[in-house]
Amino acid sequence: MHKKWVQYVGMELRTRIKGSEHWTRKNEVKLFLWQKAPPSGEAAKGTLLFVHGSSMASQPTFDLQVPGRPDSSVMEWFAARGFDTWCMDHEGYGRSDKTRPINCDIANGADDLAAGSEFVLKHSQHKKLLVYGISSGALRAALFAQRHPERVARLALDAFVWTGKGSPTLAERRKKLAEFQSKNRRPIDRAFVRSIFSRDHPGTADEATIEAFADAILALDDSVPTGTYVDMCSKLPLVDPAKIGVPTLLMRGEFDGIASVGDLVEFFGKLPHPDKQFAVMAGISHASFQQKNYLTAYHILHSFFTTPDPVYRA
Repeated sequence: MHKKWVQYVGMELRTRIKGSEHWTRKNEVKLFLWQKAPPSGEAAKGTLLFVHGSSMASQPTFDLQVPGRPDSSVMEWFAARGFDTWCMDHEGYGRSDKTRPINCDIANGADDLAAGSEFVLKHSQHKKLLVYGISSGALRAALFAQRHPERVARLALDAFVWTGKGSPTLAERRKKLAEFQSKNRRPIDRAFVRSIFSRDHPGTADEATIEAFADAILALDDSVPTGTYVDMCSKLPLVDPAKIGVPTLLMRGEFDGIASVGDLVEFFGKLPHPDKQFAVMAGISHASFQQKNYLTAYHILHSFFTTPDPVYRA
């Protein structure tokens, strides 16, 4: 009975939490945004902006629907808990413009976030955003926060990399650096999506989720920009931790190969804001929200985003 009740509640929430599309511009570039707001008319607890990674658009990452997998959409999970949730396709991805002859690097992604955040804040009751970025999206989010701290209430960086020192994933990726540098886009297919889950520690994600993720990604893109790969292989570090003056959370999967623990600990130590956290997620590799232990990532993120303001400040 309890299981049926949970399934019923989940079905009710999905029917009440409707998504809405929005569009904004970065100069001549048209950017797609997707919103899922709380199901009631109550004031939102916060406005949350999710930032996607190198090889997929935003909706497959943050609003993925998998039959039989409760709360598969992190946007719906947070919306059900009172948050106004948003994601955006960066230039070159998904439904955003793909026409300019550029490779859409990390700096360009931070420019996207400047334009997207301005739009979101105009449609929000909050003056600052809760920002979550994963992988190269974490780099984009960190650079955006470095440039625009006045727009960020809290910053969560998942699968982040600072210098790249000790990263087995980047060591392998650098073998193709010349190829990535020679063109603006690289092809992706189902085998590539599956490799995201097999390269670090096979078994951390279930087959149904991997297939649904691949379906959603490939429905929007058969190629993606090379800029983030070029940056991560040849231009790190791209972010100065001393210039990130907002509360920050670092999230690292136990088996994630994109950054070593030592690299992240050194970055963490240089963050100037006293409100900072470092969380290691057991049994998780790279794509946290598509892992078997995805609810661990949700819990850590929700706890950070609902941290009460300190009563005493030194």
